Amino acid sequence: MRRGRQREWRLWEHRPIEWLFRNRKTGELTIGQTPNIPLVVFAVAWVLSRIWDPGGSVGTGLEVVAFAALAIWAGDELIRGVNPFRRLLGAVVLGGLVAQLL
Repeated sequence: MRRGRQREWRLWEHRPIEWLFRNRKTGELTIGQTPNIPLVVFAVAWVLSRIWDPGGSVGTGLEVVAFAALAIWAGDELIRGVNPFRRLLGAVVLGGLVAQLL
């Protein structure tokens, strides 16, 4: 049996994972953040459109507001995300929104 110090495996000590989630400004690990205004607007518009289920121009308006707010959030994450994970998340969401339009 080997004696000595055994190193414990820690997820955050692995370079690729650290590179993906490390905040470039603060040095902290960042996966999620407090929602910002576009994400809150998206969530409210989406919930209202699902609970209230309005038809006609009100329903269309809520869908447009939700779509636009999510597109703004995704674009902002893609451009100004604090780490590669956030930028990738913005790119994936923006790509999904573009695919919905096609």
